[in-house]
Amino acid sequence: MTNGEPAAGRVWKLWRGGDELARMTETEVDWPWIRANIETSPGFEPFRQLFEEQLRAADDEDWDRLDEAYSRIRAELSMTFPDGSPVAEFLLHVHGDGTAGWRCHDEPFGD
Repeated sequence: MTNGEPAAGRVWKLWRGGDELARMTETEVDWPWIRANIETSPGFEPFRQLFEEQLRAADDEDWDRLDEAYSRIRAELSMTFPDGSPVAEFLLHVHGDGTAGWRCHDEPFGD
């Protein structure tokens, strides 16, 4: 993927254990960020407020609160690449307008 590369509509998935919580269909790749339309299942609802808190913390530049929200998300949720393989590390933002943006890596992020 390169900057400005048109997205092919690939579908990434968000999971809690074996339950699929969301499907994210790529709309734009601006490496390292990927943007998508997100369709959530009812199982996503308990996490919606956590993603909203994460965005507020980022807007407020409250890095401790942002790290806490990120840690809670990563402790509970996992993500898969379009081929179904697990994403080792991701930073996902879910927006109230039905879109999402994330960066990810096939190995854990360094400290």
